Amino acid sequence: MPSNKALRSQSPLLSNPTVPSNVSSAGATDEHLEEPDTVVEVIPLGIRKKLYISHFLSTWNSRVFEFGAVLYLASIFEGTLLPMSIYALARGISAILFSPTIGRYIDTSDRIQVVRLSIVLQRLVVAGSCVIFWFLAGDWQWVRTSMPFILAVLVVLACIEKLCAILNMVSVERDWVVVIANQNDSSLRMLNAQMRRIDLFCKLAGPLFISLIDGISTEVAILINMGMNVASIAVEYYAIARVYKSVPALQEPRPSRNANELEADERRTVYNTKHFMDTARVTLRGHIAYIRHRAFLPSFAGTLLYLTVLSFGGQMVTYLISAGYNSMHIGVARAVSVAFELSSTWITPKVMSWIGPIRTGIWFVNWQALCLAAGVAAFWTIASPLLSASALVGGTILSRVGLWGFDLSTQIIIQEEVEAENRGSFSSIETSWQNVFELCSYVATIVFSKPEQFRWPVLISFLAVSTAGSLYACFVRSRRGHLFHLSPCIERKMHSPAQEYERIVEPRIP
Repeated sequence: MPSNKALRSQSPLLSNPTVPSNVSSAGATDEHLEEPDTVVEVIPLGIRKKLYISHFLSTWNSRVFEFGAVLYLASIFEGTLLPMSIYALARGISAILFSPTIGRYIDTSDRIQVVRLSIVLQRLVVAGSCVIFWFLAGDWQWVRTSMPFILAVLVVLACIEKLCAILNMVSVERDWVVVIANQNDSSLRMLNAQMRRIDLFCKLAGPLFISLIDGISTEVAILINMGMNVASIAVEYYAIARVYKSVPALQEPRPSRNANELEADERRTVYNTKHFMDTARVTLRGHIAYIRHRAFLPSFAGTLLYLTVLSFGGQMVTYLISAGYNSMHIGVARAVSVAFELSSTWITPKVMSWIGPIRTGIWFVNWQALCLAAGVAAFWTIASPLLSASALVGGTILSRVGLWGFDLSTQIIIQEEVEAENRGSFSSIETSWQNVFELCSYVATIVFSKPEQFRWPVLISFLAVSTAGSLYACFVRSRRGHLFHLSPCIERKMHSPAQEYERIVEPRIP
């Protein structure tokens, strides 16, 4: 396998001639990294600003619509979770089935063409969904008589919106950012951290924004949601297009794969009776390549963390309400949780600059497991529902630092380990596994649907984190030969004088 430096040298940032060509790369090792301040010298401010603007608009619109759709469905279909469950389940399944195809499209298509399709199609689909939601919220008679068909249309649009979101996320976060960083590990880490801060801000403010408006009027919330999506198309695309034109490396052809493989891909695009089987074979080959890749263990460990109900999502919020929390309590807890997550985006790059991404990952995943262990233990032993729920909330909030720190560490490892021509395929397979485990978390709360049974999904979530930590520990040991550094004095104490004498006088074996 070619080295990380060789791989990343295929995408130089030609627009900045002052950047030295011999920027050192520590890769996914434990060598000391460059200081984060060097990002200012490597990537022009204008490029970073436009990248952040485009990413903010994309993430904001996605988060607002994702949470808004739940509110709209809950308002329209009162007294039942079935329509919302079908809606969410279909989105997850579509991501699982079509993520490999999306990855192949990213790896074989022009970068700006991919991003343009993701932006325009997603915004138009959201606008169409909002029109349908508005008619449903208005309680029109002709709409009620066609409810099954209209719900089916909403589900199809939701699937398309989800796939467009994946297309944009994988393309920009896993490919564009790596090319823009131009072999500079400090730049890559700081770009990742800033993109993650944008994600977390939108995760907190987006749902809060649309829920406040929905509390006044569902129809107004739907119209504002639609208006924001339509209005942002031009700005979002202009910003990302300027980034594309400012970085010549993004315009260069991608490293070509095997000629026979590309020829086979072209044949598979022909619509014939074997198209379905061809798609299945592509998916199977993608998963086999993913499992055999040297970055599989950290990637799969990260996907396991999606098997959780401890995330202040719909499942946990529903339980907290049944335990005695009100919406204000939940809002405060969620805000504090996101604040801890945001702090991780500043803490993690500094820790990685000291000890490297591999060691950083093992420390953060252990922090997450320990915090959840304390919260889950208290949740199982405290009799009062309100107190036990509060203990679980506390453990969950503290664990978010470890969750996001581990996520940033594994993302750096994956970006540096995965070959440029395989980034889209690898990341899309990873995304499909994330969706699989997310669906499993929904299945857990379907099987254990009563509030008093919530302890079992909580236990499953903790076991998933523990398994992720074990897998990552195997990865660390395979790379480093050990898990943690011990000080010299501790290492000396671990050996008794007798052991030292035995080691010294041990006869040589010829």
